[in-house]
Amino acid sequence: MASKYLYIVEHYVPFPQSEYGGIWNVIADNDEECFDLITAADSSDFNVQYYGDLRENITSGQVYKLDEENIVSGIVEEFTT
Repeated sequence: MASKYLYIVEHYVPFPQSEYGGIWNVIADNDEECFDLITAADSSDFNVQYYGDLRENITSGQVYKLDEENIVSGIVEEFTT
């Protein structure tokens, strides 16, 4: 079974479009799956232009290897404003 990881990812939308952003907590197999899960859950196209930054935030963010088996990939928690 493949290892799973807990990603804590910042998703910031800079001023002047917004001063807001958020944090995504995601369980995924790898960076690409994490990106796919976040973008699929992004309910609007508001953040599309910042998806390049999102990729960078995924690779530079906090990532923790999970020891438990049979964990399903997905969004654990989303806090966005």
